[in-house]
Amino acid sequence: MPTAVIIDAVRSPLGRRNGQLAGWHPADLAGEVLAGLVGRNDLDPVLVEDVIMGCVIQVGEQALNIGRNAVLAAGFPESVCATTVDRQCASSLQAVSFAAQGVMAGAYEVVVAAGVESTTRAPMGASMVPGLGAPFGPAMTARYAPVGGLVPQGIAAEAIADRWQLSRHDLDAYAVTSHQRAARASTEGRFAAQIIPMKVRDAQGHETGEVTSQDEGIRPLTTMESLGRLRPAFRLGGSITAGNSFQMADGAAAVLVMSEGRAEALGLVPRARLRAFAMAGVDPVTMLSGPIPATAKALERANLTLDDIGLIEMHESFASVVLAWARSLGLDMARVNVNGGAIALGHPLGCSGTRLVTTLVHQLENSGARYGLAAAGEVGGTANALVIERLG
Repeated sequence: MPTAVIIDAVRSPLGRRNGQLAGWHPADLAGEVLAGLVGRNDLDPVLVEDVIMGCVIQVGEQALNIGRNAVLAAGFPESVCATTVDRQCASSLQAVSFAAQGVMAGAYEVVVAAGVESTTRAPMGASMVPGLGAPFGPAMTARYAPVGGLVPQGIAAEAIADRWQLSRHDLDAYAVTSHQRAARASTEGRFAAQIIPMKVRDAQGHETGEVTSQDEGIRPLTTMESLGRLRPAFRLGGSITAGNSFQMADGAAAVLVMSEGRAEALGLVPRARLRAFAMAGVDPVTMLSGPIPATAKALERANLTLDDIGLIEMHESFASVVLAWARSLGLDMARVNVNGGAIALGHPLGCSGTRLVTTLVHQLENSGARYGLAAAGEVGGTANALVIERLG
């Protein structure tokens, strides 16, 4: 069976909603990252057999297979195929798994896993169109009525905080740490090698002359006091606030995956090997606890234990989700999200999975650790996890 390897992984800087990337059409934003990926590896894009792109809000500018539209925006040959996948917050983490599995099955030799989202131009929830019905049908609604019915993810995050006995102080302290780690990583240049600089565009899409290579959401001066002044966002007297939840963001990321043999033939040096993949499902009410069983399954398939894993990128949907996951698995938080996460950097929905993998690949090299794990929970009660091994 062919071995799937990562040749390179890149991303845009992340912009706040209505921030530095707001002037970019999301197909062009993703196209810019795709072009940057092949360009810096001196790879003829005609060799790319498929682009698998995660995107969640597939309406408006993100409709009609944004993966294909991004490929054409990047200037790739028309022969390069693309598809768009939606597994909610882990859409592009699933894209990485699909790409690697395609290589291992012999279906691909060269494939790109990518993700994009503009929460500015395709706001979260925009795909639930008034007048066209709800996504949850009568059968599913009736199934969960006895337990109080289906709830928004913020209420699920509150339920997780209650179940794992996590206090508001615990959640805010974690959020402060996320910002501190992200600020330190940015200041020390740890993100520089993974970011494709982007020209800032105005609301009409015209270039302003500015170029950005910095993540916009990091707030270095975040403190327990400033977070403590925020009101609960989802439940009266609750613990979940805007400060200990993910930030809406715009961004794109891409991972170049090949068979080991094809990489050698092209003279490209693999940076990591894809070792194992796993999915898990939990009830759609608690919803975001899925990374707990997904992590366990991925480790089992990799024939590894948590002690073997040097670094972990866990999606920071809410501080309660990360802390409950860590508590359940007995994790040392010193190796989790060492460069901050979505609370500080932002969460461009369909991009976040490949952002996790991109950051993990680069930080494994920075630290010298051998194995890394990426995991993310998803609206609806599913979750993804994968294990990679640093090479070289």
